[in-house]
Amino acid sequence: MSTTPDFAALRSQTEQLFAAGPAADKAAARALWAEVRAALNAGAVRSAEPDPTSPTGWKVNTWVKQAILLGLRHGDMADVSGAFPFYDKDTLPVRRPGLAAGVRIVPGGSSIREGAYVARGVICMPPMYINLGAYVDEGTMVDSHALVGSCAQIGKRVHLSAAAQIGGVIEPVGALPVIIEDDVLVGGNTGIYEGAIVKTRAVIGAGVVLTGSTPIYDLVNKTIIAPAAGQPVVVPPGAVVVPGARTVKREPGPEWGLSVATPVIVKYRDDKTDSRTELESWIR
Repeated sequence: MSTTPDFAALRSQTEQLFAAGPAADKAAARALWAEVRAALNAGAVRSAEPDPTSPTGWKVNTWVKQAILLGLRHGDMADVSGAFPFYDKDTLPVRRPGLAAGVRIVPGGSSIREGAYVARGVICMPPMYINLGAYVDEGTMVDSHALVGSCAQIGKRVHLSAAAQIGGVIEPVGALPVIIEDDVLVGGNTGIYEGAIVKTRAVIGAGVVLTGSTPIYDLVNKTIIAPAAGQPVVVPPGAVVVPGARTVKREPGPEWGLSVATPVIVKYRDDKTDSRTELESWIR
């Protein structure tokens, strides 16, 4: 007999419980979240997923984010201590993937939260953190001090370098999370927030900060990439993005010699770029 969850039924139940607000049945909400959490852990459902009909290529699954909020709202504080004292919602027990999961977690303060999917072959360097609702696909490395925020979607063979911050978003439930597609290299001390989308094979240089509303200056094509109405900014496939600056034109900006940081596309990925980035394979 199949044990595959009925996702249509889960979605309907989630939407009803979420709409009930504080009047929602606590036991029912906790039981539903346990089912959705298990599906998230297994990668069977996602808070966002590819959608070729969407302008960005992605769509948000609002009901999954609603289920996450139900789990948070109806959880009670509990002692979840291991080697160190921790206290969190009892609906989010300590995640112990185990050897069979095939995930290499190097000792030193790393955490994968319940409700996050982490595929086989992912490497986690301490200390790093993967929050609930996130999806991290095969062959990806999450380096030291890197954060994968709630509901963020990380593709295959991505390298999130040291101190890379991939922002999370649960609310508003209809908002796309940050999405990093396959074969992307994210440099150290970067910040990608507010649902920004980085397409396949792009390189985000160290120190770049991207938000959903950040314009990107494409020197190669002599264009400015700005987010469309109601959509986040999208970094094109293969773009190599580095930190830049643009002059503040509003007075007294010119008088004071001020400039603001801005991301700049200086090239698109080629064989030479690939020969440098393939060095990543040596540390896997």
